[in-house]
Amino acid sequence: MKIKALEKNSFVDYPGHLSCVVFTQGCNMNCFYCHNKPLISNEEVKDGIGCEEVLDFLSKRQKFIDAVVISGGEPTLQNGLEDFTRDVRKMGFKVKLDTNGTNPEVVENLISKKLVDYVAMDIKAPLKRYEEFCKVKTDINCIKKSIAILMEGAVDYEFRTTLAPGLGVADILDISEEIKGAKSYIIQRCRMPDGAWFNPAPFTDAIKSISKTVKNIGMRGIEISA
Repeated sequence: MKIKALEKNSFVDYPGHLSCVVFTQGCNMNCFYCHNKPLISNEEVKDGIGCEEVLDFLSKRQKFIDAVVISGGEPTLQNGLEDFTRDVRKMGFKVKLDTNGTNPEVVENLISKKLVDYVAMDIKAPLKRYEEFCKVKTDINCIKKSIAILMEGAVDYEFRTTLAPGLGVADILDISEEIKGAKSYIIQRCRMPDGAWFNPAPFTDAIKSISKTVKNIGMRGIEISA
């Protein structure tokens, strides 16, 4: 596992839980709006944190946190992910996985072995526009398969989309159709790498209408008037 950083306490990354967040190094996408740009590179981590160090930290925090979020980067690229999640689960923590959905077999394996309790999958754009936002060649069939795996309902999950510049109202509506029937869809405001916030105002009416296609629509960093 290439672990770049550890956020020791988080009240927001795992709904209903006090967690710590493990940030893995390396991603197979290059989204222009990514706020974790330093984590994209797959180069060897020179100033990272070892798995044993993280596990030692967790052993001392069992009375204070109840969950571990594995984020990135893209965690499913990590060869040691299964072993790490197993070690974390043995300590009694719940595990949440953040993923871009490009490695459905890894996600399915973790779910089947009951090594994760919650999966948050980013839906970058409508399937037909994926590569515009990821800036890399993307196997859309993998994205579709990951969506289908989560919608089987074997584990708690959410899909989420960041309102990045270039996404339009029609795109958000298209996404909602592509995940129609999903348990949870979170739409979140975009903070650009330079710190500027993208204005979500044009999307408010569309967000209201999405409740017709998904069971639970949520907003992060967005206020919707009645």
